Parts: sequence; C-alpha cells; structure tokens
Amino acid sequence: MMRISLGARVATTATALGTALGVLTSMGTATAAAAVPNGEWAPFTRCPVDAPAMLAADGLDRTPQCVVSTSPNGSIKLGRTTVPTGKTNLQMGVVQNSDGTSTVVAPPGGALVADPATVPGGLLGLMCPSDIPVITAICVQLDNSSLNKITATVESVGAPYDFDQTAGIVTDKPIVALPVRIHLENPFLGSKCYIGTAAKPIVLRPKNLQFPEFGMSFFHGDGTVAEDGEMSRVNLTGAQQNDSTFAVPGADGCGLGLLGLVDAAVNAKTGLPSAAGKNSVTLNNTQTHLAGLNAPGTFAPDAGKRLAKNWHSAVD
Repeated sequence: MMRISLGARVATTATALGTALGVLTSMGTATAAAAVPNGEWAPFTRCPVDAPAMLAADGLDRTPQCVVSTSPNGSIKLGRTTVPTGKTNLQMGVVQNSDGTSTVVAPPGGALVADPATVPGGLLGLMCPSDIPVITAICVQLDNSSLNKITATVESVGAPYDFDQTAGIVTDKPIVALPVRIHLENPFLGSKCYIGTAAKPIVLRPKNLQFPEFGMSFFHGDGTVAEDGEMSRVNLTGAQQNDSTFAVPGADGCGLGLLGLVDAAVNAKTGLPSAAGKNSVTLNNTQTHLAGLNAPGTFAPDAGKRLAKNWHSAVD
C-alpha cells in the first residue's frame, strides 16, 4: 500500500510516531468541541492545525502532521485496584524535526479524552473497611447506597516527552513518557481527589506487545480519496500496548476537608503509594491514524499553513 513518492523517511516517521501515540489513548481530560471533517480527515476532529508551532512548520526542517488514536477498552492497575477503561481518544499535532526529534502540540481543550471509568466496588471497595472511626461511619452510610459509585478519569498533566521513533515499530521498547494523574469523583471525595499531581505525576512509558497492522491511503486536501492526492494517511491498527514499570503516588485532596483521613483510608485499602513493577496499564485494539502532506519539501516553506487550509476545507 506504500508508494515510493512518499519517501522512506515519512513512512518510517509516520509508523513510529503513530504507533507511539497509540499507546496514549488510555488517557483522558475534559472534552472539547469537536469538528466533523469529511472523508479521510474524518478521524481528525480536534487536530490543532491553527497552533503557532504547527503553522510555522516549513515542510523541510519541520514537518507537520495530525495524529488520532483510539481504543475501545483496556485497564489500569494501581496497587491492589484494577479499573477497566472505556472508549478513549487522543488527538494532537506532531511537528517532526529534521534532527529526528519531535514537538507535540495539544488541542486547546486537551489532547486526551476518555469516558470516565467506574471503579469496581465503589467507595466500599476503595476505602472500606477501615479502622479510622470517621471512615467507618461513612462506610456504614455507603452500604447499599447510590453514593457508593465512584468514577476514575486519567488526565494528562504535562506534555509527552522522550519519544523513541524506532520503538514505535518494534515490540517491548518504551515509546514515550506521559505524565498523568487520576481524578477520582464521588460526593464524599469532593472535587479535588487525585492520584498523582502535576508536581508528582504518574509517568507511563508504554510499549507495543505486538506489531500493529500497517496501511496507507492518499487523498486530496478536502478529504477525497485519490491516488495522486497531496495528502497521505498512515493507519496502524489492532495492537495491544502495555506498561508495567511506573510508580504510583498516594491519593491526595480527597474527603471534603476531613484532614487527610479519606486520603489515608484510600491509600491503605488500595496499597498506595505503589512502587514500580506493581502497577500496569493495558490498551486493547488501538486504532491509530496519522495524516500529513505527501512528499516533504513540496509545500515548503508553507507546509503548516497548507495543512491547516486543507483541514479547514474538509470541515467548513
């Protein structure tokens, strides 16, 4: 499905970066308004094509690309607690630099969006039973109560770093470092209950467990499929990805001003803080797509502006 005019450099970069970013689809933040592009642009609803770093890409030293990666389900294990994940979505811009490094650009509303996951057992499973009297009283109220339900959402708290392009096309090699935190939500927990913070994040370094299936298509700027199109889209599908090397800090900010008692109860029951090797994240059936201008250099020095124009033509 590849075509020689695209060049080995673009194909390798697309494969590596696309697969690397595929592992990030377990992450989530607040949702943002999404566009509805046409044709081959359809998956790229939030590509930050108008970001200064993307617009400034010249197509020679800096090549702009859009990336989207989704997963229907997976799981994340923190200490003694495992939480299933639902549908997840990552979208971002990537500027590939001629020296082999990459610059990641997130959409205005955040790169990572995920359905909140329900924590098995709710608060009863997360912090009960407890030998702390105040927590014991809460546990009694939770029994058979709708207040028992708790959701967890994984959020990015910093830009990804340490991309390894070659790791994206092999197995068992860390692809990228991603700092995240987990937002726990329930009326008893308050609105600021997190595992991990911006200052002390959970850092995921996922890797491929098997090779993804590779495909490529070509299209005009408005998204219409065409073998002679100026755009190309790499498709990397079906890979399962995992990381079991990260450490997890204790919960913080939970419990509506109960002076850290809820934090202590959650940490004691779930086994937090948890050292590296006792935690894991797994993403199933990742579907990653990467779109960029065909043939680097053709649209220099305005490659970033051309990419933005094409994306908008498929949306407007």
